[in-house]
Amino acid sequence: MIISFDLDDTLFVSEDKFDVEQPLPFPFNIIYKERLRLGSIELMKYIRKKGMGLWIYTTSYRSVGYIKGLFRLYGVKIDNVINGQRHADEVQVGHLEGMPSKYPSKYRIDLHIDDDISVMQNGKIYGFNVFIISEQDNEWVDKIKKEIARIEKRKKRCIQNDRQK
Repeated sequence: MIISFDLDDTLFVSEDKFDVEQPLPFPFNIIYKERLRLGSIELMKYIRKKGMGLWIYTTSYRSVGYIKGLFRLYGVKIDNVINGQRHADEVQVGHLEGMPSKYPSKYRIDLHIDDDISVMQNGKIYGFNVFIISEQDNEWVDKIKKEIARIEKRKKRCIQNDRQK
């Protein structure tokens, strides 16, 4: 299974509005100014421990090295990053009609976590799973773990049904 996260307003949040993880120590806090939503590290480590792929899918143009470096300093390995440039090169290119801002099904992502309701609406149209988080929610990590379990269960049923055919 592959789980992807948006960055801005999903994992990267304002400490004025959200509970946040501890900042990185000096000098890394000078390089990486973004603050992570409290629970992000716990959830990402849970996903890694389960052997699932952990991706970032963002419309921002932050570099892959920057994104992977930030999470590495928190002890989390990111498997893949789709940033705004990669999305433009691999999803938007060659399409005369506008494509969605994110297209997780192109990358076989099983669940994408985002704060933008339009991403969820696009998921219904283009066939990908989205879990929306936005406001301060102290149970967001548990809700996502339950959603992961639901998708795992559904995938296992599909595999069993395929074997029986």
